[in-house]
Amino acid sequence: MVQAYILIQTEVGKARDVATAIQELAGVVRVDAVTGPYDVVVLTEARSVDELGKLIVSNVQLVPGITRTLTCSVVHL
Repeated sequence: MVQAYILIQTEVGKARDVATAIQELAGVVRVDAVTGPYDVVVLTEARSVDELGKLIVSNVQLVPGITRTLTCSVVHL
């Protein structure tokens, strides 16, 4: 299983709408609204890196109100 955190910047006032929409996507484990340079942090899980990429590009990035994403893969040291 592959996991990644997606850090999301949203349009002003859209963090709640973005978080609500992302919660419904398959592969999303947890969604939190946060303060700082990012507005929403999402923990995702997929069977492979390719599946994770498809989740991000085909689903997450299409949610209205998102202006930028940064994906951070989880590594086990």
